Amino acid sequence: MYTLSPDEKTALVMIYTHNSLLRGEAVVKESIRVSTWLRTDGAPEYIHLLKPQVLTIAANAVKTQTFNEMYFPTALAIAFHLVPPAHDPPDYDPTEANRVMQPVALMVGSFIFRGAVRISAKTDLGSSIATSRVAWMSIYDVSISSPVLPQMGVLQVPMVIVRPLHVSFALEENRPTN
Repeated sequence: MYTLSPDEKTALVMIYTHNSLLRGEAVVKESIRVSTWLRTDGAPEYIHLLKPQVLTIAANAVKTQTFNEMYFPTALAIAFHLVPPAHDPPDYDPTEANRVMQPVALMVGSFIFRGAVRISAKTDLGSSIATSRVAWMSIYDVSISSPVLPQMGVLQVPMVIVRPLHVSFALEENRPTN
């Protein structure tokens, strides 16, 4: 089993792909803010996971596998978050002027993420995602569910990062935001 170096820590994370969900302990540098780690220049090519559990969803069949250690290609991840109750402070200034929380539903593989995107008050969601050109985008106050895995229930997460080019966005005008 892997032994952490003095400048490393682990954080329990969930990683979503087009057809799977991974849950495991990501090995990161002690100074890393895990929630935004993949948005930084220090993001790895492979996410090092200890004790990962992998749910693969294909043709309405779900298969589970567990491993001792895994190196997962970061390029395959389309959503990423800390497993609650762990969380980092928000990655934005709530007093920043001219910003609003736009309620959205995202299709992330076999999962539905309902939350809010922080955008300029002077634009709409379509313009915002079309012009942002970011590899990862933050989604806040997220409820995660899956029509394929109803037994999963609903997972509440303060912040998730997603790859905007790999998810579909739907407006949810009537959903309250904080």
